[in-house]
Amino acid sequence: MVDTPKDATTLAPPDPKPGSEALTLGVEEEFHVIDLDTRELVPRAGELLERLPSDSFTAELQRSVVETNTAVSRTLDDLREDMVRLRRLAVGVADAAGLGIAAAGTMPLLNGDDLDITPTTRFRHMLDEYQMLAREQLICGAQVHVGIDDRDLAVAVAQRVQPVLPSLLALSASSPYWMGQDSGYASVRSLVWQRWPTAGDPGLVTSAADHDALVRELIETETISDPAMIYFDVRPSAHVPTVELRITDASSDVETVVLLAGLFRAVVRREMERVRAGEPYTPARPPVLRAALWRAARSGLEGDLIDLPHSPKPVPAGEALRRLTTGLRPFLEEAGDWEHVTELLERALRRNSAAARQRRAFTRRGRLADVVDLILAETRGGEPARQTAGPARAPLAGYASTGDEMFPDTGPTESYRGIVDALEQFSAVELRGREHLRDEEQRARGVTFSVAGEASTRLFPFDLVPRLVEADEWAVLRAGLTQRARALDAFLRDVYDERWVVKDGVIPGWVVDASPGLKPTGALMRRQAARVQVAGMDLVKDKQTGWHVLEDNLRVPSGIGYAIQNRRLTLSVLPELPLPEKLLPVEETPAMLRRALLAAAPPATGDDPSIVVLSKGNDDSAWFEHRLLALEMGVPAAVSTDLQVVDGTVFLVQQGRRQRVDVIYLRMDEEELLHAPGADGMPLGWPILSAVHTGRVAVANALGNGVGDDKAVYAYVPQMIEYYLSEKPLLADVRTYLGGVPEQRDEILRRLGELVVKPVDGYGGDRVVIGPHATEDELAALRHQVEAAPHRWIAQEVVSLSTHPVFDGERLTPRHVDLRAFVFLGDEPEVGSAALTRVAPPDSMIVNSSRGGGSKDTWLLGS
Repeated sequence: MVDTPKDATTLAPPDPKPGSEALTLGVEEEFHVIDLDTRELVPRAGELLERLPSDSFTAELQRSVVETNTAVSRTLDDLREDMVRLRRLAVGVADAAGLGIAAAGTMPLLNGDDLDITPTTRFRHMLDEYQMLAREQLICGAQVHVGIDDRDLAVAVAQRVQPVLPSLLALSASSPYWMGQDSGYASVRSLVWQRWPTAGDPGLVTSAADHDALVRELIETETISDPAMIYFDVRPSAHVPTVELRITDASSDVETVVLLAGLFRAVVRREMERVRAGEPYTPARPPVLRAALWRAARSGLEGDLIDLPHSPKPVPAGEALRRLTTGLRPFLEEAGDWEHVTELLERALRRNSAAARQRRAFTRRGRLADVVDLILAETRGGEPARQTAGPARAPLAGYASTGDEMFPDTGPTESYRGIVDALEQFSAVELRGREHLRDEEQRARGVTFSVAGEASTRLFPFDLVPRLVEADEWAVLRAGLTQRARALDAFLRDVYDERWVVKDGVIPGWVVDASPGLKPTGALMRRQAARVQVAGMDLVKDKQTGWHVLEDNLRVPSGIGYAIQNRRLTLSVLPELPLPEKLLPVEETPAMLRRALLAAAPPATGDDPSIVVLSKGNDDSAWFEHRLLALEMGVPAAVSTDLQVVDGTVFLVQQGRRQRVDVIYLRMDEEELLHAPGADGMPLGWPILSAVHTGRVAVANALGNGVGDDKAVYAYVPQMIEYYLSEKPLLADVRTYLGGVPEQRDEILRRLGELVVKPVDGYGGDRVVIGPHATEDELAALRHQVEAAPHRWIAQEVVSLSTHPVFDGERLTPRHVDLRAFVFLGDEPEVGSAALTRVAPPDSMIVNSSRGGGSKDTWLLGS
């Protein structure tokens, strides 16, 4: 922005050693001061400057801007460290004042009536002279200094670097919004800046003496009053022996400024060598250079750039920047910056410009306040992962939990080391900023679920710290899960047919007959080769005995879509986390589901069966998941009024078209299906049941499957595995007692205070009583219920659930977790590469979102 004369000791390079040349670096960063309540610019920079060291922080023309000046650096790492140090100081002082610090070319929200210039004689004179031009300078830039103590050489270099300025401007572009509106530009700041009479290209200047003469002439015109008001895009600094890059926007991302510094230093070094070698220089035609700068301001990294000096023809921004960087390789290598700069460049191209990120933030909800929040969060989170954790970075401090998966002893396991190293680079404030980005991402995508009794939906709870399942553990789990799903499917086919499992005495008849999940409609599903196309199985890890299956879900298991979205959230809001080499891709899971559904199609449907995902729509708690899975499988999502049964054939009726349906992936309860209206307004359930019975359509999962995930039936799954598969169970169950068996009922009543007691038809943690955590009154009420209807209750031994770190807003704390894995039974059994880790609330062992718990991205490792 506007220059303030500075103490020359801050950015001046030290004397170079004899015979050497020290191309030192320094950066001036400008920051907007933000009111955190209104998200508007506020003229309170003076309050912050009173509490900040004057050798590193200065005022600017506008009272809503604070400027930092780094110390002299010789390496990019040192420069980054000092920038981060100064940002921390500014953020800390702003926090104490209830303000925010934001690094961007412009801010979208302001109240012009409240803003004013800094009350110094110099700035008042500028306001009197320039009027509107001074008042509208609500902009921030980042200026990079490269040390050159030979002023003639500095002038020559400043002339010769002009062609690369459009590329550097595009990298920095962070100002799409101006006065509350989208300007249509990526860097509107650069357009505002060019209005100064001394901004832009200085024209042909041949030496330091010629430069000084030009400055004197401009002062004599009384257009400017001092040399510090020379605002050329690149200039020999007015106050230190450097060449100064001035055209670039301020950046919320420290790494972007470091990248600019690395590239600009290499360009300066190259042009110094060319000057000394006597290489001729042909400047770009001024109108062509202006056109190139305009295009860079217009499009940033998302459009084309004019690739000067190679050609006036536009090329993709990435191509222009990679060509620039490759051409600078000898000079980057000389400085030890080649790998560092190329890595930062590819990162910048992947992330897109700051302007594009701001527009994405606005698009989610149409709120400029969200743009401000994004800039604030990025400015606060700018410290890179390579930095050593400082004393303020304490989310992991004092973390301890017996039986913890990440920290089983005094330190993290080797597999978690990369995650821990990355997390240690964040303060609690920075992690809260990432949580804000997470919430905005979820709102934008409608990642919500409903809780019974609540009118509004909630964001699906997601913790930032991923959970990891080792390759050897996952291999055992996969085999055991496949075995269990096959046995349960065989049980369901048997129990709705001859019931050999009962006749042979493997399971008591009363357990099957008393199950609330046993439905007469289940007998109509006999034509389907498999009854369980997708099984959701809940596993827990005991601190001493390892993995156990806690429950089976064979009716409408949910969670696949949320597991996929959790991975996408991790990649979006915490890209710093290093992904393991053998991490299984969650994106393959919908294809597994689709294969299982296709295999369920009746034989008469032909080679290309059609699938539909049937849901209650917006009224369903998992509507987001239904839409996501339909989209990923490339099939329609429908509600009951989209379906019609004509002459025993099911049709999808949407957008005026009618299409035959061969497989219904059912994501609503059986009772809801039976009573739901169809497209013709008539009840849909019984016509569909008739179509299933005659082999015209398949329903997945089959109706009546609830008998298979009954909590009393659960106790006999190990025997089922041996009976149907002639195999020993590969996964352990939790020891279970049935209230309907007299001696086991007596055990339950005798040990109520030691066991976990559940109703056989409960779900989602409903009416579960954990004996060791229950009060005497709760246990007395439970005893009366068990005695009154013992066959409606089961009890299980308490499992010492493992814990995993969860960020609670201040630090990482241990919470109990379980794991829902998914098995698909089609032509061949498959276990999904997406699994859902669920997190219990504080001081609870019940892991369910409707009970205030959460979820995690689950990293399953392959062999």
